[in-house]
Amino acid sequence: MDIDACFHLGHVIKPHGLKGEVSILLDVDHPQNYKELESVFIEINKKLVPFFIDTIKLKNDVAVVKFEDIDSAENLKNILGQDLYLPLELLPPLEGNHFYFHEVIGFVVVDDSLGQLGTISSIYTHPNQSLIAMDYRNTEILIPITDKILHSVNRKENTINVDLPEGLLDIYLD
Repeated sequence: MDIDACFHLGHVIKPHGLKGEVSILLDVDHPQNYKELESVFIEINKKLVPFFIDTIKLKNDVAVVKFEDIDSAENLKNILGQDLYLPLELLPPLEGNHFYFHEVIGFVVVDDSLGQLGTISSIYTHPNQSLIAMDYRNTEILIPITDKILHSVNRKENTINVDLPEGLLDIYLD
């Protein structure tokens, strides 16, 4: 499995007890969607290795997991602190203006007043604000992802409709 075909689920925090269980922090919006997982991929030495789950108990965003073939705390040393992944097709579908950042790369940004502007090349995430990076006239333009600016996502036409604040493009082009 290639990491580009996966999404980050969380990471192994610490051992839980002495029988090979681990505590996993689920870094997702709705952890309850993952309470019946059968397997995960764990990144070990920059490769994704499949691990099959015997049991999983969920409390908020932390899961206590017992993997098959791991029966002692000693056998956990290779996975402690490692990241967990799942294939992208296991993401629940989003509707309306909600989108996964990876799914809008390549979408065209269309402004209410200016029309078609450019193509989304990347999404930058920061603690307080996520930004769409759009290629416009060979210049990278950053657009804040807010309800006031982002009006709609059209998955059939691969477009995102926005109402850019006056002067935003000028900041980058001057």
